[in-house]
Amino acid sequence: MKKISLRSIGFTAAGFAVSLACLCAVTPASSATPAPVVAAPAATTATPPLAVAHVPGFEDLAQRLLPTVVNVSTTASVDASADNALPPMPQFPPGSPFEQFFKDFYDHYQNGQQPQQKEKIYSLGSGFIIDAQHGYIVTNNHVIKDAEQIKVTLSDNTTLDAKLVGADPKTDLAVLQIKPPHPLTAAVWGDSDTARIGAWVLTIGDPFGLGGTVTAGIVSARQRNIDEGPYDEFIQTDAPINRGNSGGPMFDEQGQVIGIDTAIYSPSGGSVGIGFAIPSNLARNIVAQLIAHGKVKRAWLGVRIQSVTPEIAQTLGLPAAEGALVSSVFPKGPAEKAGLKSGDVILKFNGQAVKEMRQLPLMVAEAPVGKDASIDAWRKGKEKTFLVDLAEMSPETENGKTPAQKEAPQAKPEILTVKSLGLGLAALTPDMRGTYKVPKDVKGAVVMNVDPNSDAAGKGIETGDVISEVDQENVASPAEAAKKIAAAEKAGNASVLLFVSHGDDMRFVALKFAKK
Repeated sequence: MKKISLRSIGFTAAGFAVSLACLCAVTPASSATPAPVVAAPAATTATPPLAVAHVPGFEDLAQRLLPTVVNVSTTASVDASADNALPPMPQFPPGSPFEQFFKDFYDHYQNGQQPQQKEKIYSLGSGFIIDAQHGYIVTNNHVIKDAEQIKVTLSDNTTLDAKLVGADPKTDLAVLQIKPPHPLTAAVWGDSDTARIGAWVLTIGDPFGLGGTVTAGIVSARQRNIDEGPYDEFIQTDAPINRGNSGGPMFDEQGQVIGIDTAIYSPSGGSVGIGFAIPSNLARNIVAQLIAHGKVKRAWLGVRIQSVTPEIAQTLGLPAAEGALVSSVFPKGPAEKAGLKSGDVILKFNGQAVKEMRQLPLMVAEAPVGKDASIDAWRKGKEKTFLVDLAEMSPETENGKTPAQKEAPQAKPEILTVKSLGLGLAALTPDMRGTYKVPKDVKGAVVMNVDPNSDAAGKGIETGDVISEVDQENVASPAEAAKKIAAAEKAGNASVLLFVSHGDDMRFVALKFAKK
């Protein structure tokens, strides 16, 4: 891989000016000798040198920080039998001498007499020492995932066995522990919130297994969402990050860890100057919990949420398209107990403004379990404050979502067409409830067809969806839904707000009326 070094080049430009003076002496006419012309000495004026851009030197910082970074290597076994599966048995004419031979071979293989093969896979990554006394090391979860053996190599090339203390797949963090053979050097956490765009950063890692490699760059952007998990808030940098850098630290100019290198954007597999790091302020709490408990305890609010679009904001009378719209509330959950309802827009959590929907899950997850949290929500044109006793998130509450199964209903339903939205609606019968996996407590009109050129099609409305509310008023039948939709159009509204469910998934959708 070619390493390209960029540096600022300063230069000094000097100009000079020459001034010529003609000294003419007038002598009497009787004199035949003309007066000589004498040139004055040239005068020069130097232009000040241009300012040279300051490029910081990282020599001392790198020497101090290199001992805090380690190489992490893992070994795992995978079943290679699927890769070695035989192709279908060739077909031979009846009585062919090859027919019995191949039949015996395939029977022998498929009856398990072929020994099952295991294949060893290896992975390399980076990490950094965060507790020198106890030998705790921070790395990425994807570096050690499914590992049977983990080894850590220190900066002095000492290789040690490491054990997994705990891992958190949702933030891609893991903590390892080694028995220090001699005093170690630990890195220090920094404050990632103070890392401004344009600030210098230093990364150290093990790209492509080459050992401790130092690269430098700047903070390119903050709070990046790259759809890696529910708590994405990455720091983006142009410091070269490559395969093997995963789990390595990102340092600020003071030598403090402000991020953990995790992902790169790369069509080729190498660095193209777009890398992502987990902010230290998110990682520090996760790492502390992994060391203390071996797992992470997160708070649970008990709501499903969605983004507030400009159309939804206009329909609800919100001043701006901000906050998190509550699409449904879990029965007997913390939010329901506090009085929150479907259709509320959460604007603040514990005094922090929720500008975007994706910010709320992270705010809730970082809040202490079992303590009250204040929520400011928008309901029917007014702000209300709720006090919520946050519960602990469990696998059941986190992963209780089932997709709806789509099958054509047995009986042909009577369809009511709503031309203004491009929808065909039908009554919700027991057969349809079973076909589309509609929960028992959901009532409304079933969407049977969608005009492909309508706003509804563009916003994901599909067959099997159930419209339960129109402009935040319940509807129990296609006729009732059509009547309220027509009333909204007659009132001159540009769009109408529908509450739509698809299996267990519920959301608000603002649909524009078709132009007549």
